Amino acid sequence: MTTPTIHCQEYEQVSRRTFLSRGAQSAAALLFGHKLVALPTWMPRISLADPHVGPAGDTLVCIFLRGGADGLNMIVPHGDEAYYQHRPLIGIARPDDNKAVNGRTVDLDGFFGLHPALAPLHDLYAAGDLAFIHATGSPDETRSHFEAMDLMERGATENGDYTGWLARHLATLDSGNSSSLRAIGVSDMLPASLTGAVSSTALQSIADYHLAGRSERVGQMTNLLQTLYSQNQDMLTAAAQQTFASIEVLGKLDTVGYVAGGRPYPETAFGQAMRLVAQLIKAEVGVEVACVDVDGWDTHVAQGGAVGTMAANLAELADGLAAFYEDLPVQMGSVTVVVMSEFGRRVQENGGLGTDHGHGSMMMTLGGGLNGGRVYARWPGLHDEQLVGPGDLAVTTDYRDVLGEIIQKRLNNPLLPAIFPGYTVTPLGLAVPR
Repeated sequence: MTTPTIHCQEYEQVSRRTFLSRGAQSAAALLFGHKLVALPTWMPRISLADPHVGPAGDTLVCIFLRGGADGLNMIVPHGDEAYYQHRPLIGIARPDDNKAVNGRTVDLDGFFGLHPALAPLHDLYAAGDLAFIHATGSPDETRSHFEAMDLMERGATENGDYTGWLARHLATLDSGNSSSLRAIGVSDMLPASLTGAVSSTALQSIADYHLAGRSERVGQMTNLLQTLYSQNQDMLTAAAQQTFASIEVLGKLDTVGYVAGGRPYPETAFGQAMRLVAQLIKAEVGVEVACVDVDGWDTHVAQGGAVGTMAANLAELADGLAAFYEDLPVQMGSVTVVVMSEFGRRVQENGGLGTDHGHGSMMMTLGGGLNGGRVYARWPGLHDEQLVGPGDLAVTTDYRDVLGEIIQKRLNNPLLPAIFPGYTVTPLGLAVPR
């Protein structure tokens, strides 16, 4: 089983001494086959508002579906006849279609429904802890994966500030949390939403600190780091302390013997990533933000409908989210999960029984502090004259309205102008104030 990658973040401005200290960490990382990137002083400096002092709010788990997930086949608008006109072969059958062979939409509110592979989420929706936001996305209409992800993760509409929205949130909220694990990224590379926060510790996984139970390897790594840090008096000792603190905290967790509190997590990269995040939350090690990436959503060919490639991805997503929810029955009152993607897919299915890059998509939010059990949507319609660009779902809810409301009401950070510069957040009534 492949273990997920974790990147831990320390939030500070980049200095020459910080840059030098990363050399030691990079050398240590290379010993274990890792690669770190540090930002030198000649890069643009971060200019932020004075930090807001306040208690830490929810733990935010941000799940990014990379590749442009097809929101129309996830939260199906089965009440819009044009949906089936555009998707005669890959459309998901209506809830009352008794002729459907492979599966039908699971109705939510009479107009929207779940893809059948997302059925494990229906109980969470019925309990009021899960909500969907449809026709959402970025106002920028780029269909480029790179540009769309970059703009969305920076929380911006144009190039300029290279920092990420999560980094700005953490830099403007003084929660009094000094944990070396305040924010983690479980992915192959550091999420751009955390750009601007200098990497202080990089881990292939918590299991690396156990190294299959070989404690002598942990000692070897610690000794190497101590040697590297002591070779240059100009190296920032705080960086070394951050690294050692992470080793000490993570080394105490029993990842091998951990047993989930509900249904078992799927033996997939996403399932194990969610298992890891749940364990850290239960251990109360100070995690405020956890980012999880899920690849495989660029479904140009053979996307499938109720069954197929995308259905398999959705089953993995649903099983992982349901297991996470059941694993944290006590903690979910102070945990908020957001699922998002860089853009949606073209409304019209293509000749390869897939969908091309589109515009509007959907978002999911999960947690005990939400007004769930509903689909939030200012539905623009799917008739040809209602589409945008080459034939895409229009965006009627800016993704920053969703994130901004959660940041303000659940994460206790009111400094939204510093987090989303130049944008005024319009709340949906999605989040319950803490």
